Amino acid sequence: MKRLKYILMTLCFSAAGLLQAQESMKSLMDERRENREANYAKWGPTSEHDGMGFIVRAGYVIGGTSPLPLPAEIRKINEFSPKGGFSLGIDGYKYFNMRWGLSAGLRFFMQGMHTGANVKNYGMSIVMGEDIVSGNFTGTDITETRMSGFTIPVMATYRVGARWTFNLGPYFSYWIYRDFDGHVFDGYLREGSPVGQKITISADNPAFYDFSDDMRSCSWGMEFCADFRVREHLNVFGLLDWGLSDVFKDDFQTVTFPMYPIYATLGVAYYY
Repeated sequence: MKRLKYILMTLCFSAAGLLQAQESMKSLMDERRENREANYAKWGPTSEHDGMGFIVRAGYVIGGTSPLPLPAEIRKINEFSPKGGFSLGIDGYKYFNMRWGLSAGLRFFMQGMHTGANVKNYGMSIVMGEDIVSGNFTGTDITETRMSGFTIPVMATYRVGARWTFNLGPYFSYWIYRDFDGHVFDGYLREGSPVGQKITISADNPAFYDFSDDMRSCSWGMEFCADFRVREHLNVFGLLDWGLSDVFKDDFQTVTFPMYPIYATLGVAYYY
C-alpha cells in the first residue's frame, strides 16, 4: 500500500510539474510572439491584413548585355566597364500577413556597358565606305550598348525578419532608347562565310558597325530584390534584372547567338 501511495504521489507531482512546465513554455512562446509582432509592427506592416503602401526607389545601375554562356567565337574578354546609369521608380505593396505579400512597380532606368574582346569567326556587318559588308570577323571587337526605358515588375514578397524583405517575380521592360554599336580592328573579315574573301582591318583604320535598328523595343525576365530597413522609413536595397529574351529581333542573323540584358541596381528607398 505504501509503495502504491508513493507511486501515486510521484505521478501527481510529475503531472503538476509537467503542467507547470507547459504553462511556462506557453507563456514564453506568447511573450516571444508578442515581441516578434511588436518588432514587425515597428519596422513595417503588421499581421492585421492591412499592410499596404508604396516604396520610392532610387539607385545606380551596373551590368551588361551578354550571351550566356560565352560562345566559342568570343575567345577573350580584354576589358569591361559598365556604363552606369540610374534608376528611379515606385513600388506598391500589399501584405496578406506578417511575412507574405505582393508588389508591383514602375521604374525609369538608364543602363549600358563598354566591352572589348578578342573574337574569331564572329558574325559582323561593318561599314566600309558607302557599303555594308557582312561576314565573319577575327580580331579585336569593341562594343558599346546603351538603353533607357521603363520596367514593370510584379513580384511575390517575403519578409525573412522584421528588417529583411526579399522579392522575386517577372518583369517587363520597354526601351524608349536603345543603341548597340562599336568598331573592329587588328584582324580581318571573311566576306559572306568563314572561307570568303579576306578583308584586312588594321588598328589605324578600324571598321564600324551599328546594330541599333535591329534591337527589340521590349524585353522580359526575372527580378530579384533584397531590402534591408536601416531606419523606420529608409531602406537600402539591391536588385537584379536577369533578362530572358534576346535584345535582337528574330530576323536579325548577323550575331548568331542571343544577347541578354543582365543589370543590377544598388540604392536607397523610402518606405511609406
